Amino acid sequence: MNSIDLKTTTYTIAFYNLENLFDIYNDATTYDDDFLPGTEKRWTKKRYDRKLHKLGQVISKIGFDETQKPPALIGLAEVENKKVLQDLIDSKDLEEYPYGFVHYDSQDERGIDVALLYDTTVFTVEQSKTYSVYLEDDIGEQDYTRDILLVSGILHSEKIYCIVNHWPSRREGEKESMPKRMKAAEKVVEIMNEIKTEDANAKILVMGDFNDNPSNDSVKFMVKQSELYNPMETLLSYSRGSLNHNFKWNLFDQILFSTNFFETQKNKLKFDEADIFDEKFLTQYKGKFKGQPFRTYVGKKYKGGYSDHFPVYVQLNITEL
Repeated sequence: MNSIDLKTTTYTIAFYNLENLFDIYNDATTYDDDFLPGTEKRWTKKRYDRKLHKLGQVISKIGFDETQKPPALIGLAEVENKKVLQDLIDSKDLEEYPYGFVHYDSQDERGIDVALLYDTTVFTVEQSKTYSVYLEDDIGEQDYTRDILLVSGILHSEKIYCIVNHWPSRREGEKESMPKRMKAAEKVVEIMNEIKTEDANAKILVMGDFNDNPSNDSVKFMVKQSELYNPMETLLSYSRGSLNHNFKWNLFDQILFSTNFFETQKNKLKFDEADIFDEKFLTQYKGKFKGQPFRTYVGKKYKGGYSDHFPVYVQLNITEL
């Protein structure tokens, strides 16, 4: 059989921290008060609509050059609720694509969650559930953080599992907050063990804003314990990352996967490449922050940009007879 009879299809899998995608309505159960029209940040419908338009524009372009379509799956962080997700997929640049989403409200104090957008023509959701990470504060009371989302389903013709994360931040200091991220890493290992008990050869993608770099202990632990491959390890450099803090690049946003994505059988999804989506239009174009992500806010000051993070993505190929 000659190679003319083979057809290769490429799928983009992305992850994007949207930087506080809140609607303009008050939710009495969370601290969403910063993002309301009458507050210091003056979060208005016009600003909300502008952000939706900008985020939709970005998502529609991730991996497009290689596949001629937007991502098949996009893990998201910092979404407030189902309404903002619906508004996002209804936005101008995404409305023509058949996106669905999986979202659960978590007990995070700020009311932000993770979610998964998926192209309904290529991915069929079979199951989804969330796992909470149990944390305690200094006085032994429960400290709530974002839940971890697990979605399993069929991409093209193969079953895959997606674990979407947004780990505890470094707000109180990198070292002080490290144990919280280790707890989250342990929870992911636990989830993967649970999956493998039922499906020994499970193909698993672990994505998220880990608030740690590929070289940090929490990510290393997860890689080692669960035999994952981290294609993002080589992408971080002094001039490149997914977010910038004090003029230093970090790559907190990562997509890792089980090593069976390297297997080269026909009709099986196989890893092709990984990258940071840091196109010029997403960056500050002048001044001392030139080249850094063009943000929506810096503190309480409205900038009207996209997000303080760049998206990251991997591409998977499948070759069919």
